[in-house]
Amino acid sequence: AISISVSRGALGFAASLVVGTMLGLAMWRSRWLRAALGPFVSGLQSLPSVAWVPAAIVWFGLSDAAIYAVVLLGVVPSIANGLLSGFDQVPPLLDKVGRVLGLGTVGRIRHVLLPAALPGYLAGLKQGWAFSWRSLMAAELITYSPALGIGLGQQLNIGRELNAMDLVIASIVLILVVGVAIELLVFAPVERRVLRARG
Repeated sequence: AISISVSRGALGFAASLVVGTMLGLAMWRSRWLRAALGPFVSGLQSLPSVAWVPAAIVWFGLSDAAIYAVVLLGVVPSIANGLLSGFDQVPPLLDKVGRVLGLGTVGRIRHVLLPAALPGYLAGLKQGWAFSWRSLMAAELITYSPALGIGLGQQLNIGRELNAMDLVIASIVLILVVGVAIELLVFAPVERRVLRARG
């Protein structure tokens, strides 16, 4: 169950990372797009991920696609807003220096803006992972099918159906342990390295 859930979480988070980063860049590049989509993206971020589960099941049936759809809808707004927040905190002088040195848009993003925005972006990624894990558990809890395999959320639901409190408690503990482990083993070292590099 741990293996299934972690692999789903990693794949869903990776897809959300790509989509959320591209959305954040697009909103940063276009004031009109940011004005049009900004409130909608922030609203999506505040919407509980479990609210997407019934719609995802209607759209995709009891499949992995439904689970990944819930994860994407729960995580992409957080990553996009984190990137935008990081870009907003970059001193405009840095971007102007990049222009003076002849960097184009892609070069400024790659060599100036992303490194300068990294702390805010990293905070968005950490929050995105937390939303990813919560969204995944909500989707697994409701989207149950033997063909999907049994993840931690599905195991928790089985414990509820069997009235097996030991299985319910074990599942809750494992969900917590995995979440803490990812934070300590992945995000904490990256955050320490970024902070150390910036003095």
